[in-house]
Amino acid sequence: MREPRPPLLPLPLPHLLLVSLLSSSAAAPGAGAGAPPRTGGGGVARSIADMDTKEAVSAKDVSRKEPISGVIALKASMKYFDADFFNDSKLREMEDGAKEFNVPAFRDNRKLVALENGGLHNPSALVFKSSWSDESKISENKSFQYPHTSSVHRPSKDEDIAFMSIIELGELIRTKQVTSRELTAVFLRRLKRYGPIIESVITITDDLAYKQAKEADDLLEQGKYLGPLHGIPYGLKDIIAVPEYKTTWGSRTFENQILDVEASVYKRLKSTGAVLVAKLVTGSLAYDDIWFGGRTRNPWNIEEFSTGSSAGPAASTSAGSETAGSITYPAARCGVTALRTTFGTVARTGVMSISESLDKLGPFCRSAIDCAVVLDAIRGKDAGDPSSREVAIEDPFHVDIRQLTVGYLDSAEMEVVHVLSAKGVKLVPFKLNYTVQSVQSILNITMDVDMLAHFDNWQREQHDDDYEAQDQWPVELRRARLIPAVDYIQAQRARGKLIREVRESFTVDAFIGNVTDWELVCLGNLVGMPVAVVPTGLKSIKNPPEGGTRRRTTVTTGIYAPPDHDHVVSSFSSQDINILCVDMKNSDDELMTCHFDPCIGEQALALAMAYQSVTDHHKQRPAIDDLGPGDDIQR
Repeated sequence: MREPRPPLLPLPLPHLLLVSLLSSSAAAPGAGAGAPPRTGGGGVARSIADMDTKEAVSAKDVSRKEPISGVIALKASMKYFDADFFNDSKLREMEDGAKEFNVPAFRDNRKLVALENGGLHNPSALVFKSSWSDESKISENKSFQYPHTSSVHRPSKDEDIAFMSIIELGELIRTKQVTSRELTAVFLRRLKRYGPIIESVITITDDLAYKQAKEADDLLEQGKYLGPLHGIPYGLKDIIAVPEYKTTWGSRTFENQILDVEASVYKRLKSTGAVLVAKLVTGSLAYDDIWFGGRTRNPWNIEEFSTGSSAGPAASTSAGSETAGSITYPAARCGVTALRTTFGTVARTGVMSISESLDKLGPFCRSAIDCAVVLDAIRGKDAGDPSSREVAIEDPFHVDIRQLTVGYLDSAEMEVVHVLSAKGVKLVPFKLNYTVQSVQSILNITMDVDMLAHFDNWQREQHDDDYEAQDQWPVELRRARLIPAVDYIQAQRARGKLIREVRESFTVDAFIGNVTDWELVCLGNLVGMPVAVVPTGLKSIKNPPEGGTRRRTTVTTGIYAPPDHDHVVSSFSSQDINILCVDMKNSDDELMTCHFDPCIGEQALALAMAYQSVTDHHKQRPAIDDLGPGDDIQR
């Protein structure tokens, strides 16, 4: 869910001193003279009430006592909290208070909610609202009206089938040109062939896949067609729980973990008739692309890695998640279309949590149309996720892009600007204006503290010593121990100021910009805004072999919209509907065509689809089988 961020300045971490101090102090009987006895839970409230019965002790009396080693240690450590302004008498008071009130309360709360890692249960009562709408009324969440296809024929080669769009594959199944079982077999063979090369698969779910494929085929024989995902194979990032199968979180600590939980996103996809074929790689505990089985590679250039914790989904095009860059970075690196949804649009019940106010789920697909189809299936509220909600997203297949004003940042790919302008979109130079200078640190503080709350027990049991990349979560979560609650709240207040300023500055319907700019990644996730990642081309790799190579570096851009406007970033004009299909040829060299219902008329689908309707960057295929005669890189 998160992408490794630029390194921070090293900070001395006296966490062992603090833990030792608080643990030994809390264990000592009688926390100070006259301290009332404590019994079980609720002791904090009882002790606070009993404070009124104590004899008042003046600061002068306390200051007469000689400082003890605990106070000296506490005084030395306060600089790491940016709070080294207390005198010895106040530090002694703080030490007593920590022994008597804080530490017992900490332990009581941990017993209640923190013994299980991963944040699957007991969500926070503090719920982040990303919507900019003041309306409390929830509009009816209607399904999108998909374009109708015709004249789609089954290609003779499995390779061509594998690169067809969801809409096309759905038509092949609906017209019984291919069964779900046949389609499932095609994708399972590809996963087994390429998975070991790019290290993108954790678990292949053969038995479940063939069972679900048979159910889809049986329903069709009974005349029941569930929609465009009926019988379509897909994969899930391995932080998403599926009963009876391992959910490893990419970590050797949880390598054999089986959760008796059915994630809400899996339930929704199952209800559409889709077929789960694999649990795909997540970086260990949803951090970057390193996992217990290796490191996931970029299909376009297998010498480099895919980046981001949604490494497997990006390399395989499937469903992933983002807290801070784990959809945008790997999608950009691997050259696939992806959608980071508005925060709260897709429920995260049954999904490993990093941060309850940052985590988002979204699709990796062949095209923006495919992303819209998947979004329609997985969006919606679930009781297990208090942040989820019914977002009244407009149908992206019925958005008139000619009515939109779209900004472009200095970092925008200008080809996208020119293409959309030619299609009638009003394009204007744009810049987000905000005064908050601590955007990146706000995200760091929020994410790290939240993650530590979900993996408190993991750290206490020193499983961080077994973590796959010691310079990642282990370092960050030790540092998070030193973030006081007051400064976590201050970060959230600063986040609120940022959101207000971004909202006031967002004077366009959407804007185009670099999708991997770290400042923009942090800002977008803090605000909760959606972004579509769109492939815009290929270029030569750096330092290619002398004999040449077919390996390439992908070029991408991002289309950003305000929260709850996911439909704007993935839409297009109906006048180009006839050229949306993948340009393939069947065995007779007849061009396959795809036609859509003319009743859509003058309406539009919107921006990413508009761009892809007249370009073919998203249709390119990596040359993973044939890197060229001059490229001897070991696979």
